[in-house]
Amino acid sequence: MSKWRKGSRGSDLPARVGPKAAEDEDSAAPADGRGLTLRAMLPNAITAAALCAGLTGIRFAIEGQWPYAILAIILAAVLDGVDGRIARLLNAQSRFGAELDSLADSLSFGMAPAIILYLWSLQDLERFGWFAALAFAICCALRLARFNARIDVDDQPHQSAGFLTGVPAPVGAGIAFAPFYLWMATGRDEFRDPLALAIWISLIAVLLISNMATLSWGAIRPRRDVRLGVIAFVALFFAALMLEPWWSLTALCAGYLLLMPYALFKYGRIKRRRAQERASALADGEQTGA
Repeated sequence: MSKWRKGSRGSDLPARVGPKAAEDEDSAAPADGRGLTLRAMLPNAITAAALCAGLTGIRFAIEGQWPYAILAIILAAVLDGVDGRIARLLNAQSRFGAELDSLADSLSFGMAPAIILYLWSLQDLERFGWFAALAFAICCALRLARFNARIDVDDQPHQSAGFLTGVPAPVGAGIAFAPFYLWMATGRDEFRDPLALAIWISLIAVLLISNMATLSWGAIRPRRDVRLGVIAFVALFFAALMLEPWWSLTALCAGYLLLMPYALFKYGRIKRRRAQERASALADGEQTGA
């Protein structure tokens, strides 16, 4: 088989492997014509490690080691963020990598959290508990399939403005575990209530497949005069994460949810500005034609 494949836009691309950088980054692979190298395989190895971490979380859940199960999913999320940045740094992005990354994400942040939450609480809710777990896993898979289907689509208003469409899969998994964080932090069984948990993860499932604009790293640009403060805040958060991990994770989830209305407001303002620019350009064109 030739080492070259025909790209979706008609260009010849080398059949290299490597995950996409991220949902908000360019996934085009460079056409340098060289063969596969160990450097190009490194991002895929990290993706595979993330998949192993996610699936190992299921094993910990089966054994009833709940903190380890959640930490395994968190480790998978960290590796999922690292592999894309390394892929971009090494110019190892490709469609193969995007597909592998999405499959790993579907298992680590869709199936694994659904099973962990089912074993932790939802199994006490006959039928509906399993339906809620299924809804979360299916919506995560649908979100990732939608993203892959739109990789080569040029018209992506959210991405062009620096936003994502819907809640990302790793973030959705992290927020879905919020009742567990509170249960670990407080020891109160109210946070383990299966009915409340079923409603909670069903809402998160809807956010996964929603068309709402959500913040991405590209949309967060602190002003120059507050950058040192942001760095200090991040450092203090990591210190809090070491001392009070469950409360810190709860605060992180709450912070993301509170920022969602801000993302909608900011994207709405960009959308209105673009509409005004198009209307102005159309009016200028009509005047020129006249």
